[in-house]
Amino acid sequence: MMKYEKKGDISYTLGTTLTFELLLRKPEVAKRIYISEKQKRDETYDKLVALAKKNHIQIIENNQKIFSLSEKENTFVIGEFQKFRTEKTPSGNHVILLSPSNMGNLGTIFRSCAAFNVDFLGIVRPAADAFDPKCVRSTMGAIFSLPFSYFDSFEEYQKVMGERHLYPFMLQTDHFLKETKKEKPYSLIFGNEATGLPASFLKIGTPIKIEQSSKVDSLNLDNAVSIGIYSFLD
Repeated sequence: MMKYEKKGDISYTLGTTLTFELLLRKPEVAKRIYISEKQKRDETYDKLVALAKKNHIQIIENNQKIFSLSEKENTFVIGEFQKFRTEKTPSGNHVILLSPSNMGNLGTIFRSCAAFNVDFLGIVRPAADAFDPKCVRSTMGAIFSLPFSYFDSFEEYQKVMGERHLYPFMLQTDHFLKETKKEKPYSLIFGNEATGLPASFLKIGTPIKIEQSSKVDSLNLDNAVSIGIYSFLD
């Protein structure tokens, strides 16, 4: 039985669609493809095998032990890949998350950033593990197309990136998103699901909040990020 280890160098894609995303978008980190005996030997199988062979990736068939990784019985394909890092933080527009704790939220944010052409996702520790197979699954493959890095502090991120337009999203400000002059390159900054950003971020850049009704106290983190990114589109 193989288990994911947070401190290890290896992670996994659980499922056919995710494994295709790995092979199509980041084949250089793929190490092995495991195919269950329950996987139909059909057109999908042929395409998967052809893609793996094209990239010189080992294929292991009918090894059922590896499939204990997945909690779902209908997982018939698993990709094994080397964890990777973005060597150089790209310029352009960024989303920065301070201590996101929920892997589902983090995965959805990966997808939103990729969908709306954000150039980079920065994650400040402590934070959910983006390489956990559950989080990889929730990204729906966006983890393989969106540059991202972890930082030990927001100050570390600032030191790397230098001067840029900073927009902390906070409930404590009276400045609404729709009233904000949106300048690029930007960094949209969001806090933890439970506590939000520290009050010190009121002194950083242009703090803004999303206007909402009094029927709810706040928005989910992934919803707030999606709204923020979309509002900054040209």
